[in-house]
Amino acid sequence: MSTSHDDLASRIQRLEDIHDITQLRARYCQALDDGLWEDLADTFTPDGAFVGLSTARGREEMLEFFPTLNASTVTSWWHFSSNETVEVDGDSAHGTTWLLQPCVVESESQLAAGRYEDTLVRTARGWRFQERKVSFFFWSSLESGWDAARFDFPPAAGAEDARTRERLEKGV
Repeated sequence: MSTSHDDLASRIQRLEDIHDITQLRARYCQALDDGLWEDLADTFTPDGAFVGLSTARGREEMLEFFPTLNASTVTSWWHFSSNETVEVDGDSAHGTTWLLQPCVVESESQLAAGRYEDTLVRTARGWRFQERKVSFFFWSSLESGWDAARFDFPPAAGAEDARTRERLEKGV
């Protein structure tokens, strides 16, 4: 198989882009879990949006939303992401990451799982989220157990994963 220099360069660029996006996703989770709000906001474009439990658009709204969420009923959380996909198209990309999130809500151990749907853009400072939307498969206390569409944390029910709901309604 013969590959031109340009083809090889574009393939290498694609791999570097995927790697950089994977690192961005990891930095997002680490900043969120460590309460590094400035670093978290820096993973987004200046007009980027987090959508899910609420919507925060732009740096200032994010710097208000995330610390408030952490200081309210959710006192601890840890984000573990996997099953990442990404499609790069020049200076834009989109993809999905699955989420497992053990957390503590009102002194009760809980477990949440869901997915992030990402829209990303290449900026002068590297890849950034234009939008990161989280939806939840479930968010349940360890005591009550977990199952699809079980929500012991009411705000998460407002961000229920539509595909999971559709699957349950079809009986699949």
